[in-house]
Amino acid sequence: MIRRAALVALVGVVLAACAGLREPLRVNLAGVESLPGEGMEARFLARIRVQNPNDVSIRYSGLSAELDLNGRSFASGVSDTTGEIPRFGDTVLELPLTVPATAIVGQVLGLIGGNLSKVTYRVRGFLNTGTFGRAPFDSTGEIEWPKPATSSD
Repeated sequence: MIRRAALVALVGVVLAACAGLREPLRVNLAGVESLPGEGMEARFLARIRVQNPNDVSIRYSGLSAELDLNGRSFASGVSDTTGEIPRFGDTVLELPLTVPATAIVGQVLGLIGGNLSKVTYRVRGFLNTGTFGRAPFDSTGEIEWPKPATSSD
């Protein structure tokens, strides 16, 4: 009888903890800078802003993400970073991304004849949270390239 009560209490605690994560994480691409690549690949350091719209903080140990540009797979990366996103808070995570040569060629071919002023992106992946398993995210956005300066002669 005591075992059954303990099991019921444990299940209740786990369900209550999981119920705290009602809203999905919000993710935006905050910045990208070049890193040295190897061979036929390019490398970038992505800065990803992760917002936690929940009433519980999220401790994480590991990050995995993929980046699509203009509807095409572009880069992927993993990181063993650890930390905590506060309840109703945000943080910027750094993630090294690898871009295979085939993705670069695909992007160049896709831009030919297209709209060069705007690029759409999609960032999807997950934070490894241990207690809750995974906190997935999937976010889209648009980047506007700066317009060239015009002379007023």
